[in-house]
Amino acid sequence: MFCRLHRSVLRQAQLLRGVSRSTALPRRACATFRTHEQCLELHYGGTQMHFNYVWLRDHCLSAASYNSKTNQRNLDTGSIDLTIRPERTRVEEDHLVITWPGGHMSRYSLSWLAENSFERKYQSTEQPRILWNSDIYKNANITSSKWDTFMSCDDELKKFLQNYLLYGIAFIDDVPTTVEATEAVTQRVSLIRETTYGRMWCFTSDFSRGDTAYSQLALDRHTDTSYFQEPCGIQVFHCLKHEGTGGRTLLVDGFYAAEKLRQSSPESFELLAQVPVKHDYIENTDRHQNHITGIGPLLNVYPWNNEMYLIRYNNYDRSVLNTIPHDVVQRWYAAHRELTTELRRPENELWVKLTPGKVVFIDNWRVLHGRESFTGSRQLCGCYLTRDDVLSAARCFGLQA
Repeated sequence: MFCRLHRSVLRQAQLLRGVSRSTALPRRACATFRTHEQCLELHYGGTQMHFNYVWLRDHCLSAASYNSKTNQRNLDTGSIDLTIRPERTRVEEDHLVITWPGGHMSRYSLSWLAENSFERKYQSTEQPRILWNSDIYKNANITSSKWDTFMSCDDELKKFLQNYLLYGIAFIDDVPTTVEATEAVTQRVSLIRETTYGRMWCFTSDFSRGDTAYSQLALDRHTDTSYFQEPCGIQVFHCLKHEGTGGRTLLVDGFYAAEKLRQSSPESFELLAQVPVKHDYIENTDRHQNHITGIGPLLNVYPWNNEMYLIRYNNYDRSVLNTIPHDVVQRWYAAHRELTTELRRPENELWVKLTPGKVVFIDNWRVLHGRESFTGSRQLCGCYLTRDDVLSAARCFGLQA
Protein backbone atom coordinates (compact mmCIF):
# COMPACT_ATOMS: atom_id res chain seq x y z
CA MET A 1 0.00 0.00 0.00
CA PHE A 2 2.73 2.45 0.97
CA CYS A 3 4.79 1.76 -2.16
CA ARG A 4 1.70 2.36 -4.27
CA LEU A 5 1.08 5.59 -2.37
CA HIS A 6 4.62 6.75 -3.09
CA ARG A 7 4.30 6.02 -6.78
CA SER A 8 0.93 7.75 -6.93
CA VAL A 9 2.22 10.90 -5.27
CA LEU A 10 5.24 11.03 -7.53
CA ARG A 11 3.07 10.53 -10.61
CA GLN A 12 0.88 13.42 -9.50
CA ALA A 13 3.96 15.57 -9.12
CA GLN A 14 5.02 14.65 -12.65
CA LEU A 15 1.64 15.13 -14.33
CA LEU A 16 1.59 18.90 -14.03
CA ARG A 17 -0.59 21.01 -16.27
CA GLY A 18 -1.03 24.64 -17.14
CA VAL A 19 2.57 25.85 -17.48
CA SER A 20 2.38 29.62 -17.43
CA ARG A 21 6.02 30.72 -17.46
CA SER A 22 9.52 29.27 -17.59
CA THR A 23 12.60 31.01 -16.25
CA ALA A 24 16.13 29.82 -17.03
CA LEU A 25 18.79 31.38 -14.87
CA PRO A 26 22.21 32.45 -16.16
CA ARG A 27 24.71 29.60 -16.50
CA ARG A 28 26.58 30.71 -13.39
CA ALA A 29 23.45 30.24 -11.28
CA CYS A 30 22.70 26.91 -9.60
CA ALA A 31 18.90 26.82 -9.88
CA THR A 32 16.15 27.00 -12.47
CA PHE A 33 12.41 27.10 -11.92
CA ARG A 34 9.14 26.84 -13.78
CA THR A 35 5.77 28.07 -12.54
CA HIS A 36 2.79 25.80 -13.08
CA GLU A 37 -0.90 26.17 -12.39
CA GLN A 38 -0.69 24.99 -8.78
CA CYS A 39 2.98 24.61 -8.00
CA LEU A 40 6.49 25.79 -8.64
CA GLU A 41 8.99 23.35 -10.15
CA LEU A 42 12.54 23.90 -8.90
CA HIS A 43 15.72 22.32 -10.24
CA TYR A 44 18.52 22.65 -7.72
CA GLY A 45 21.48 20.54 -6.64
CA GLY A 46 20.67 17.89 -9.23
CA THR A 47 17.15 17.36 -7.88
CA GLN A 48 13.82 18.24 -9.46
CA MET A 49 11.36 19.40 -6.78
CA HIS A 50 7.77 20.65 -6.72
CA PHE A 51 6.32 23.12 -4.23
CA ASN A 52 2.62 23.84 -3.92
CA TYR A 53 1.84 27.58 -3.72
CA VAL A 54 -0.25 27.30 -0.55
CA TRP A 55 2.64 25.30 0.98
CA LEU A 56 5.09 28.05 0.02
CA ARG A 57 2.94 30.77 1.54
CA ASP A 58 2.37 28.66 4.67
CA HIS A 59 6.14 28.24 5.10
CA CYS A 60 7.11 31.86 4.67
CA LEU A 61 9.84 32.77 7.15
CA SER A 62 9.28 36.51 7.17
CA ALA A 63 8.89 38.23 10.54
CA ALA A 64 5.17 38.66 9.92
CA SER A 65 4.69 34.95 9.23
CA TYR A 66 7.23 33.29 11.51
CA ASN A 67 8.70 33.95 14.94
CA SER A 68 12.41 33.15 14.62
CA LYS A 69 12.95 33.44 18.41
CA THR A 70 10.41 30.75 19.29
CA ASN A 71 10.59 28.86 15.96
CA GLN A 72 6.80 29.01 15.72
CA ARG A 73 4.45 30.04 12.94
CA ASN A 74 2.67 33.38 13.27
CA LEU A 75 0.67 32.98 10.08
CA ASP A 76 -2.88 31.64 10.33
CA THR A 77 -2.81 28.78 7.82
CA GLY A 78 -6.60 28.78 7.69
CA SER A 79 -6.56 32.30 6.28
CA ILE A 80 -4.45 31.51 3.19
CA ASP A 81 -6.34 31.76 -0.10
CA LEU A 82 -6.33 28.21 -1.47
CA THR A 83 -6.10 29.63 -5.01
CA ILE A 84 -3.11 31.86 -4.18
CA ARG A 85 -0.53 32.37 -6.96
CA PRO A 86 2.72 34.35 -7.01
CA GLU A 87 2.71 37.71 -8.76
CA ARG A 88 6.48 37.67 -9.30
CA THR A 89 9.13 34.98 -8.78
CA ARG A 90 12.90 35.19 -9.04
CA VAL A 91 16.12 33.66 -7.70
CA GLU A 92 18.71 35.94 -6.16
CA GLU A 93 21.71 35.17 -3.95
CA ASP A 94 20.81 31.50 -3.41
CA HIS A 95 17.25 32.37 -2.44
CA LEU A 96 13.90 31.94 -4.12
CA VAL A 97 12.01 35.23 -3.80
CA ILE A 98 8.23 35.34 -4.27
CA THR A 99 6.00 38.40 -4.26
CA TRP A 100 2.42 37.50 -3.42
CA PRO A 101 -0.81 39.37 -4.24
CA GLY A 102 -1.01 42.40 -1.95
CA GLY A 103 2.77 42.86 -2.00
CA HIS A 104 3.91 40.44 0.71
CA MET A 105 7.36 39.06 -0.08
CA SER A 106 8.77 35.66 0.92
CA ARG A 107 12.42 34.59 0.71
CA TYR A 108 13.36 30.91 0.85
CA SER A 109 16.90 29.58 1.01
CA LEU A 110 17.38 27.18 -1.90
CA SER A 111 19.17 24.72 0.38
CA TRP A 112 16.26 24.93 2.88
CA LEU A 113 13.77 24.18 0.12
CA ALA A 114 15.85 21.23 -1.07
CA GLU A 115 16.18 19.86 2.45
CA ASN A 116 12.43 20.09 3.08
CA SER A 117 11.10 18.98 -0.28
CA PHE A 118 9.03 15.83 -0.57
CA GLU A 119 11.42 14.53 -3.20
CA ARG A 120 14.38 14.79 -0.83
CA LYS A 121 12.41 13.29 2.07
CA TYR A 122 11.25 10.45 -0.16
CA GLN A 123 14.88 9.54 -0.94
CA SER A 124 16.43 10.09 2.50
CA THR A 125 16.16 8.35 5.87
CA GLU A 126 14.84 9.91 9.03
CA GLN A 127 17.24 7.98 11.23
CA PRO A 128 20.55 6.55 9.96
CA ARG A 129 21.10 3.09 11.41
CA ILE A 130 23.49 0.18 11.23
CA LEU A 131 21.43 -3.00 11.11
CA TRP A 132 23.19 -5.87 12.79
CA ASN A 133 23.36 -9.53 13.61
CA SER A 134 25.69 -10.95 16.22
CA ASP A 135 28.82 -10.95 14.04
CA ILE A 136 28.23 -7.44 12.69
CA TYR A 137 27.84 -6.02 16.16
CA LYS A 138 30.80 -7.85 17.65
CA ASN A 139 33.08 -6.94 14.73
CA ALA A 140 32.21 -3.27 15.20
CA ASN A 141 34.20 -3.35 18.46
CA ILE A 142 31.96 -0.80 20.15
CA THR A 143 33.34 0.23 23.51
CA SER A 144 31.12 0.79 26.54
CA SER A 145 31.09 4.15 28.25
CA LYS A 146 32.61 4.37 31.73
CA TRP A 147 30.55 5.71 34.60
CA ASP A 148 32.92 8.46 35.75
CA THR A 149 33.59 9.81 32.24
CA PHE A 150 29.97 9.47 31.15
CA MET A 151 28.68 11.48 34.09
CA SER A 152 31.16 14.34 33.64
CA CYS A 153 32.03 14.58 29.94
CA ASP A 154 29.61 15.74 27.23
CA ASP A 155 31.82 14.24 24.50
CA GLU A 156 31.33 10.83 26.12
CA LEU A 157 27.57 11.39 26.29
CA LYS A 158 27.55 12.32 22.60
CA LYS A 159 29.48 9.16 21.69
CA PHE A 160 27.06 7.10 23.77
CA LEU A 161 24.05 8.65 22.02
CA GLN A 162 25.63 8.08 18.60
CA ASN A 163 26.12 4.39 19.37
CA TYR A 164 22.56 4.17 20.66
CA LEU A 165 21.15 5.80 17.51
CA LEU A 166 23.17 3.61 15.15
CA TYR A 167 22.74 0.24 16.85
CA GLY A 168 19.71 0.61 19.13
CA ILE A 169 21.72 -0.47 22.18
CA ALA A 170 24.46 1.12 24.29
CA PHE A 171 26.27 0.14 27.47
CA ILE A 172 27.75 1.90 30.50
CA ASP A 173 30.21 0.07 32.75
CA ASP A 174 31.33 0.56 36.35
CA VAL A 175 28.01 2.03 37.52
CA PRO A 176 27.63 1.74 41.32
CA THR A 177 25.25 -1.12 42.07
CA THR A 178 22.45 0.91 43.58
CA VAL A 179 19.06 2.04 42.35
CA GLU A 180 20.11 5.65 43.02
CA ALA A 181 23.19 5.41 40.77
CA THR A 182 21.14 3.74 38.05
CA GLU A 183 18.60 6.54 38.25
CA ALA A 184 21.38 9.14 37.99
CA VAL A 185 22.92 7.56 34.91
CA THR A 186 19.56 7.35 33.15
CA GLN A 187 18.73 10.97 33.95
CA ARG A 188 22.00 11.96 32.27
CA VAL A 189 20.33 10.76 29.06
CA SER A 190 16.63 11.54 29.39
CA LEU A 191 13.58 11.94 31.57
CA ILE A 192 12.24 8.81 33.23
CA ARG A 193 8.80 7.67 32.08
CA GLU A 194 6.61 6.57 34.95
CA THR A 195 4.27 3.68 34.17
CA THR A 196 2.10 1.24 36.09
CA TYR A 197 5.36 -0.38 37.20
CA GLY A 198 6.44 2.85 38.86
CA ARG A 199 9.25 5.26 38.07
CA MET A 200 12.39 3.28 38.98
CA TRP A 201 11.60 -0.37 39.51
CA CYS A 202 13.58 -3.07 41.26
CA PHE A 203 12.45 -6.67 40.99
CA THR A 204 13.36 -10.28 41.67
CA SER A 205 11.72 -13.57 40.74
CA ASP A 206 8.96 -13.25 43.32
CA PHE A 207 5.91 -13.00 41.02
CA SER A 208 4.98 -9.76 42.77
CA ARG A 209 3.44 -8.58 39.50
CA GLY A 210 1.28 -10.44 37.00
CA ASP A 211 4.12 -10.79 34.50
CA THR A 212 6.47 -13.66 33.63
CA ALA A 213 9.40 -11.23 33.90
CA TYR A 214 9.00 -11.62 37.67
CA SER A 215 10.09 -15.28 37.52
CA GLN A 216 13.15 -17.43 36.86
CA LEU A 217 11.79 -18.63 33.54
CA ALA A 218 13.47 -18.01 30.20
CA LEU A 219 11.87 -15.22 28.18
CA ASP A 220 11.73 -15.30 24.40
CA ARG A 221 12.65 -12.17 22.43
CA HIS A 222 10.05 -9.44 22.66
CA THR A 223 9.47 -5.72 22.90
CA ASP A 224 8.13 -4.26 26.14
CA THR A 225 4.80 -2.46 26.67
CA SER A 226 3.46 -3.48 23.26
CA TYR A 227 0.07 -3.07 24.97
CA PHE A 228 0.60 0.70 25.27
CA GLN A 229 -0.80 2.88 22.49
CA GLU A 230 2.70 4.37 22.46
CA PRO A 231 5.14 1.68 23.61
CA CYS A 232 7.93 2.92 25.87
CA GLY A 233 10.85 4.15 23.84
CA ILE A 234 13.89 3.11 25.87
CA GLN A 235 14.36 0.19 28.24
CA VAL A 236 17.13 0.37 30.88
CA PHE A 237 18.41 -2.69 32.77
CA HIS A 238 20.98 -2.95 35.56
CA CYS A 239 21.68 -6.26 37.32
CA LEU A 240 22.46 -5.29 40.91
CA LYS A 241 23.33 -8.80 42.03
CA HIS A 242 23.06 -12.43 40.95
CA GLU A 243 24.03 -15.35 43.15
CA GLY A 244 23.40 -18.26 40.82
CA THR A 245 23.74 -19.43 37.23
CA GLY A 246 22.24 -18.47 33.87
CA GLY A 247 20.26 -15.30 33.30
CA ARG A 248 22.11 -13.98 30.25
CA THR A 249 20.31 -11.22 28.36
CA LEU A 250 19.32 -11.80 24.73
CA LEU A 251 19.30 -8.89 22.26
CA VAL A 252 18.03 -9.07 18.65
CA ASP A 253 17.90 -6.24 16.11
CA GLY A 254 14.26 -6.39 15.04
CA PHE A 255 14.86 -4.03 12.12
CA TYR A 256 17.60 -6.31 10.76
CA ALA A 257 15.19 -9.26 10.80
CA ALA A 258 12.33 -7.21 9.35
CA GLU A 259 14.50 -5.94 6.50
CA LYS A 260 15.49 -9.53 5.71
CA LEU A 261 11.78 -10.31 5.52
CA ARG A 262 11.17 -7.29 3.28
CA GLN A 263 13.86 -8.55 0.88
CA SER A 264 12.74 -12.18 0.82
CA SER A 265 8.98 -11.71 1.06
CA PRO A 266 7.81 -8.12 0.43
CA GLU A 267 4.16 -9.17 0.46
CA SER A 268 4.52 -10.58 3.97
CA PHE A 269 6.34 -7.46 5.15
CA GLU A 270 3.60 -5.25 3.72
CA LEU A 271 0.87 -7.33 5.37
CA LEU A 272 2.52 -7.06 8.79
CA ALA A 273 2.90 -3.32 8.25
CA GLN A 274 -0.77 -2.87 7.35
CA VAL A 275 -2.83 -5.09 9.64
CA PRO A 276 -3.36 -3.76 13.20
CA VAL A 277 -3.42 -6.27 16.05
CA LYS A 278 -4.14 -5.88 19.75
CA HIS A 279 -1.87 -6.43 22.72
CA ASP A 280 -3.25 -6.63 26.27
CA TYR A 281 -1.81 -6.36 29.76
CA ILE A 282 -4.31 -7.82 32.20
CA GLU A 283 -3.30 -7.89 35.86
CA ASN A 284 -5.54 -8.86 38.72
CA THR A 285 -3.69 -9.21 42.03
CA ASP A 286 -4.34 -8.02 45.55
CA ARG A 287 -2.36 -4.82 44.98
CA HIS A 288 -2.61 -4.20 41.22
CA GLN A 289 -5.56 -3.98 38.89
CA ASN A 290 -4.74 -3.23 35.23
CA HIS A 291 -6.21 -3.78 31.81
CA ILE A 292 -4.15 -1.91 29.22
CA THR A 293 -4.70 -2.33 25.47
CA GLY A 294 -2.62 -1.11 22.53
CA ILE A 295 -3.51 -1.54 18.87
CA GLY A 296 -1.14 -1.28 15.94
CA PRO A 297 0.64 -3.27 13.24
CA LEU A 298 3.66 -5.37 14.12
CA LEU A 299 5.82 -3.37 11.73
CA ASN A 300 5.41 0.41 11.52
CA VAL A 301 6.82 2.43 8.62
CA TYR A 302 6.81 6.08 7.58
CA PRO A 303 4.35 6.38 4.68
CA TRP A 304 6.52 8.76 2.65
CA ASN A 305 9.68 6.61 2.42
CA ASN A 306 8.69 3.20 3.85
CA GLU A 307 11.41 3.46 6.51
CA MET A 308 10.78 1.36 9.61
CA TYR A 309 10.47 3.21 12.90
CA LEU A 310 8.75 0.73 15.28
CA ILE A 311 8.39 -3.02 15.72
CA ARG A 312 5.70 -4.23 18.11
CA TYR A 313 6.47 -7.90 18.74
CA ASN A 314 5.39 -9.67 21.91
CA ASN A 315 3.86 -13.11 21.63
CA TYR A 316 3.16 -13.18 25.37
CA ASP A 317 0.91 -10.13 25.35
CA ARG A 318 -0.65 -10.37 21.89
CA SER A 319 -4.41 -10.45 22.33
CA VAL A 320 -7.24 -12.14 20.44
CA LEU A 321 -6.82 -11.72 16.69
CA ASN A 322 -10.18 -10.14 15.99
CA THR A 323 -8.96 -7.24 13.82
CA ILE A 324 -8.11 -9.43 10.81
CA PRO A 325 -10.74 -10.58 8.25
CA HIS A 326 -11.13 -14.36 8.04
CA ASP A 327 -9.75 -14.49 4.50
CA VAL A 328 -6.54 -12.69 5.61
CA VAL A 329 -5.85 -14.55 8.89
CA GLN A 330 -4.02 -17.47 7.27
CA ARG A 331 -1.74 -15.14 5.30
CA TRP A 332 -1.06 -13.09 8.46
CA TYR A 333 -0.02 -16.20 10.38
CA ALA A 334 2.27 -17.21 7.52
CA ALA A 335 3.84 -13.73 7.48
CA HIS A 336 4.18 -13.77 11.27
CA ARG A 337 5.94 -17.15 11.03
CA GLU A 338 8.38 -15.78 8.46
CA LEU A 339 9.24 -12.82 10.72
CA THR A 340 9.54 -15.09 13.77
CA THR A 341 11.90 -17.37 11.85
CA GLU A 342 14.16 -14.40 11.06
CA LEU A 343 14.05 -13.16 14.66
CA ARG A 344 15.01 -16.61 15.97
CA ARG A 345 17.97 -17.29 13.71
CA PRO A 346 20.93 -18.07 16.02
CA GLU A 347 23.22 -15.77 14.02
CA ASN A 348 20.95 -12.84 14.89
CA GLU A 349 21.20 -13.41 18.66
CA LEU A 350 23.52 -11.28 20.77
CA TRP A 351 23.92 -12.76 24.26
CA VAL A 352 25.22 -10.47 27.00
CA LYS A 353 25.87 -11.22 30.66
CA LEU A 354 24.67 -8.22 32.67
CA THR A 355 27.11 -8.33 35.55
CA PRO A 356 26.70 -5.85 38.43
CA GLY A 357 27.85 -2.43 37.26
CA LYS A 358 26.91 -2.90 33.58
CA VAL A 359 23.86 -0.90 32.47
CA VAL A 360 22.27 -1.43 29.06
CA PHE A 361 20.04 1.03 27.21
CA ILE A 362 17.76 -0.66 24.65
CA ASP A 363 15.75 1.02 21.90
CA ASN A 364 12.44 -0.67 22.66
CA TRP A 365 11.03 0.42 19.30
CA ARG A 366 13.72 -1.55 17.49
CA VAL A 367 15.67 -4.09 19.55
CA LEU A 368 13.97 -7.11 21.09
CA HIS A 369 15.24 -8.49 24.38
CA GLY A 370 14.85 -11.73 26.29
CA ARG A 371 16.77 -13.87 28.77
CA GLU A 372 17.76 -17.40 29.55
CA SER A 373 16.44 -19.08 32.69
CA PHE A 374 18.47 -18.72 35.85
CA THR A 375 18.96 -20.09 39.33
CA GLY A 376 19.57 -18.35 42.61
CA SER A 377 18.85 -14.84 43.78
CA ARG A 378 18.88 -12.25 40.97
CA GLN A 379 17.94 -8.60 41.43
CA LEU A 380 17.46 -6.16 38.57
CA CYS A 381 16.54 -2.51 38.55
CA GLY A 382 15.73 -0.21 35.69
CA CYS A 383 13.19 2.08 34.14
CA TYR A 384 11.72 3.33 30.91
CA LEU A 385 12.87 6.59 29.35
CA THR A 386 10.89 9.03 27.24
CA ARG A 387 11.91 8.57 23.64
CA ASP A 388 11.33 12.17 22.59
CA ASP A 389 13.76 13.48 25.18
CA VAL A 390 16.50 11.04 24.22
CA LEU A 391 16.21 12.09 20.58
CA SER A 392 16.12 15.75 21.64
CA ALA A 393 19.37 15.30 23.56
CA ALA A 394 20.94 13.72 20.47
CA ARG A 395 19.80 16.56 18.19
CA CYS A 396 21.24 19.14 20.58
CA PHE A 397 24.62 17.48 19.92
CA GLY A 398 24.08 17.85 16.18
CA LEU A 399 23.24 14.16 15.67
CA GLN A 400 20.56 13.11 13.18
CA ALA A 401 17.65 11.68 15.12
